[in-house]
Parts: sequence; structure tokens; C-alpha cells
Amino acid sequence: MAGAAGCSGKAGTGTEDKQAEGGVKTGKGVTATAIRLGALTDMTGVYASLGKSVTQAQQLWVKQANAAGGICGRQLELTVRDHGYDPQKALAGYTELEPEVLGFAQFIGSPFVAAVEDRIDGQDKGLVIPQAWSASLLGSPAIRTVGATYDIETVNAIGYLLDQKRIASGDKIGHVYFEGDYGENALAGAKHAAKEAGLTVVEQKIKPTDNDMSAQVAALKQAGVKAVVISAGPRQAASLVGVAAAGGWNVPVVGNNSAFSPQLLATPAGAALQKDYYVAASSLPIGSPEAGPAALASAYKAAYPDAGLDNGVVAGYTAAAVYGEALKKACADKDLTREGVGKALLTLKSYDSGFGITHDFSDPKAPSTRHSVIMKPDGQTPGGLKVIKEAAVAPAAQSYTPAG
Repeated sequence: MAGAAGCSGKAGTGTEDKQAEGGVKTGKGVTATAIRLGALTDMTGVYASLGKSVTQAQQLWVKQANAAGGICGRQLELTVRDHGYDPQKALAGYTELEPEVLGFAQFIGSPFVAAVEDRIDGQDKGLVIPQAWSASLLGSPAIRTVGATYDIETVNAIGYLLDQKRIASGDKIGHVYFEGDYGENALAGAKHAAKEAGLTVVEQKIKPTDNDMSAQVAALKQAGVKAVVISAGPRQAASLVGVAAAGGWNVPVVGNNSAFSPQLLATPAGAALQKDYYVAASSLPIGSPEAGPAALASAYKAAYPDAGLDNGVVAGYTAAAVYGEALKKACADKDLTREGVGKALLTLKSYDSGFGITHDFSDPKAPSTRHSVIMKPDGQTPGGLKVIKEAAVAPAAQSYTPAG
């Protein structure tokens, strides 16, 4: 738990704090002295490196916010549970923490968030900002993603290859994707981009436990694809690019935001990843020289000197900062209940995260942005990614309607 200073013994059940200081209405997870948030993360599963970075960045944000006086006269607390990307542990963690917290600043795993969506939207109503970008989560008043959904991100990634004339109408593109919400939502974007550009998608569906992409590379090479999209984890991306390079198959590969970690650059696939692999995401990378990333990188290294830098730091910190903005607005409205925080988020129509993209949270049915930054792995840049195309929206992503 981070930042527990000033915590009272009250349980925050929503009854004893109704007439709190300053006339602010409160409920679950809020006492006269504390605002309690939860984090359901993955520190031991397929996204372990991402989960650690996201969580430490959020703990850093809590420390900074508390050092500045907290929010609404209260100190922030973050209670973390590691689910290891196990559905049963994820559900158990949510069930355990939900009565004790105002909401969740982190919940890794689209399938796990979707599994409790009815509970969140029904009786619970606590704001959840997931580290998941499936369009299936759109439309929920309480589950709000920060960034473009996977389908739009994929359209933008393919748009980059089209802009660079790496692919053209009539070509085949491969798509290696995780079964489930993440991969299948990304596939919907790939199919839309392909239809708009006259491309054909050759599909290769995999499981999160599949780490060797040799069979997928062989199949796509035989199919004659001119580029590959990967909507999976860092390990699968490294295997795909490494196997292709080892076999002398040179085609560009683009990945979604969670298909890279800088640790990959120290593997045998490192050189190949720096040659012709690209990543799309809804923020500048942690190694960007711009003010926001530079300040966060400095603060993060000071707080965690032995930790590496990656884009999980940006994603985690941004999600926590968005939650903080909603809390500040809810405080101004004198309503720190779950419903009050949800309403407050709807008023953030042009939130500048400081990481290259402005977000609009006024419509739960729409992603907070359609923009993606295109990055390329670079071993000389802190965090391992450098920007090669600033935030933009591909033409095919402008008219696309995510299937929420």
C-alpha cells in the first residue's frame, strides 16, 4: 500500500462520512482523511514487466499527490493485488477490494474487466481505468479507457505502412493475434483498414501461452504477405521478428501498444526489432525529450533507481493522473461518491496528459482519442522506443466506428 499517511480507522462504508468536512458527500472508499483506490495488476504472468512498471508509476503518482497535500483534504491510498493474468485470481481480487475502495486506477486484462463489467455498471459503479483497450469496454459509464481502442490503434498502424508505401492495394498482410478481446478487437481494425485500402488479411490466431512463432512465420511467408501486424505480448513479438530475421524473411512488422518491452532489445531478436519493427500507442514514449515524459522519467528513476524504463510507466502514471483529475472535479462539486466521480470524469473534454495527446472523456461510447503515435525500437533511447511519427489519425480510422 502506498501513501497511507493520515488514514483513519473508519471503513468508509458510505454511511459515517456523508456529512464530511466541507460538506463533501462521500461513500465507499472515502473517509474524512483518506481516498482509497485499488489496482489489479499482473506482476507474475504474461504482462509481468508491464504490470510492475504500471504499478510503480501509480505508486509514484500517489506519493507526489500526497506530498502536494492530497486531494480534497485527504491522503490517497493505493492497494495492489497481483492476479498473474489468471482469471480466477483477477475476479477474486476484484471481489475482495471492491467494498473497500472508491474505484480502480488499474485493472490489467480486457477479458477480466469484461467478466465483471455487469457488476461494475450495475450495483458497484466504481470508476475503473483499465490497462486494456478493447472496444468491447466502450459504452460502460464506469469503465473508461485512456487512449485509442485496439481496433483504431491497428488501423493507424496499418495506415503508417500505407503512408510509407511499404504496402499497397492488392497486397496481403498477416495478422498474428491473441484469442480473446484484445486480439479479436485488433483484428476488427485490421479488417477495416484492409477493406479501405484493398488489402487481404491472412489470420494467425494464437494463445497467450504460445511463445514460439515459428509456425506462424512459416505460414505467413508461404502465403506471401508483405507485412505483419502482431496483437500479442512482447514475447510473441520478439519471437515473430527474430524467427523471420533468422530465416531471411524481411517484411515490416507493426505491433499494438502492449507488444513491446525494452527488455526485448537485450535478446537475440534485439537487432531485428530495431531494423523494421514499429509500435503504435496513444502517448509519447518515456524516452521522449518532451517535457512530460522527461519529468516523469527523472522522477521515476529517482523513486526506483534499479527499475528500467518502459511505456508501462507512462500508461500507469497517465491513468492515475486522469483519476486524480476526476477526483479534483468531484471534490469541487462536493460529491466524492462513486457516482459523483463518474459524473466528474464526463466533464474532462480536453484533458492534456502531457504525453502528446489530448483526451475527451465526455462520451463513454467513444474512445478518449483516435490518435496514435508511431514508434520504433531503439537501444540508444531510454525506454527503448523513439518516435518516428507524431500523434495522428489515419484516414481509415476517422470514419471507423468501434464495435463496443
